[in-house]
Amino acid sequence: MADNITSSSTWPRWFATLGCGFMIALIPAPEGVTREAWRLLAIFIATIVGSIIGPLSGSAMVLLGVIATVVFGALKPADALKGYSEPVVWLVLAAFFLSCAMIKTGLGRRVALLFIRAIGRKTIGLGYALVGTDFILASMIPSNGARNGGVILPIAKSVSETYGSRPDDGTADRFGAFLVNLLYQCDVIICATFITGQASNFIIQDQIARHTGVQITYAGWFVAAIVPSLISLTLAPLVIYKLFPPGIKETPEASTFASAELEKLGPMSANEKLTLLVLVSVVVLWITKDYLHSIDTAIVALLGICVLLTLRVLEWNDLMGSREAWSVFIWYGGLVNMAAALGSTGLTKIFADSVAGFTGGMTWAAALAVLLLIYFYSHYLFASITAHVLAMLIPFLAVSLAVGAPTGLTILLLAYFSNLNAGLTHYGTTPAPIYFGTGYIGQGRWWKTGLIVSVINIAVWAGIGSIWWKLLGWW
Repeated sequence: MADNITSSSTWPRWFATLGCGFMIALIPAPEGVTREAWRLLAIFIATIVGSIIGPLSGSAMVLLGVIATVVFGALKPADALKGYSEPVVWLVLAAFFLSCAMIKTGLGRRVALLFIRAIGRKTIGLGYALVGTDFILASMIPSNGARNGGVILPIAKSVSETYGSRPDDGTADRFGAFLVNLLYQCDVIICATFITGQASNFIIQDQIARHTGVQITYAGWFVAAIVPSLISLTLAPLVIYKLFPPGIKETPEASTFASAELEKLGPMSANEKLTLLVLVSVVVLWITKDYLHSIDTAIVALLGICVLLTLRVLEWNDLMGSREAWSVFIWYGGLVNMAAALGSTGLTKIFADSVAGFTGGMTWAAALAVLLLIYFYSHYLFASITAHVLAMLIPFLAVSLAVGAPTGLTILLLAYFSNLNAGLTHYGTTPAPIYFGTGYIGQGRWWKTGLIVSVINIAVWAGIGSIWWKLLGWW
């Protein structure tokens, strides 16, 4: 049962949350910063802290923060609530609805089973089969929680149990621990590969466009990511296989299991075909925006939902029953708006000027490296990509550009690192607690794997990625 406000374990979290806000509010505002802007900063920080330590759910904390901005005079009511009219917030909501169709029709499960049947005869091949499933689905489904929790993890658990590997009887290392470890670390790489890899990427795209004028398209994001992504997706599983080898190396039964499950599913249903057609059409319209049409990406996604409703693939109750989608809508709308309001106060520039002083005398390359490492590993302090991005992306972008780093290079590194750093912990992004909750891996191994893979990812994306982006003309 969730803690209530009188619970002894909840009070310290409330004190920490409110204390952070009051401490900021009591500090005199810097010269040139209004009292309203300073109060907004205090409320924003308290909201971020509350979403991390959790006296209430993250979305509830954001709703409290939105109301607090009005009660304490930081924003007017219309300004406090206008985040919920932002297209990017509706795009995130539509992303979750699209994932409902994928799960409801069984399309995602079918894709996974086809991969397993094709290359799942060895343990490492089975891992790559499920990673391949995530890769394909991520090109269309922006909810990494839905992809992993609704499609990939149930199959991974079924196959693990088929091989007698369970989390609670000493057999976890036989198979399941390796698979869970591999799938999560590869998921964060896949999240970085597509702008649809996870919902916060749309926030990243929006924030970058607002502050630099650079618009990263679906195709531009993918083309820049594909080379470092494929290298990371090749190396990470091999390193995990070497460091934490599974007890079972051959998995012929997995292919048999997939074949049997596909036989039960039968031929693709009409609803599966319609869902696939709509998803592909949505992606094509995203890719061709500004080339063949000018329809906003959020409207394209919502159009896809309307088509699925019209064809009765989805019912209205499916959308109303998606509690996660509406919870994320509250979360994104509130936080995106507070971050945007803060950006217009001049506080970001003050922060950038202050931090830039610490990198004085460094070359832009050295300064950028230091800033990127701080940005990457500060994710240990965050329980979501969204919170981290909205709290730190624009300030670190401003500082990096202030030291002379190339705009394109800085944008791509921060955008991709915002995804890759989620692999550090068992709470880094939505699928993390889902996988960790299976019990196959303890926190020690999880964090050790995350740290090792983070070094690989940083080297690949900052090294090989930078060369690739130079060839593409990004900097």
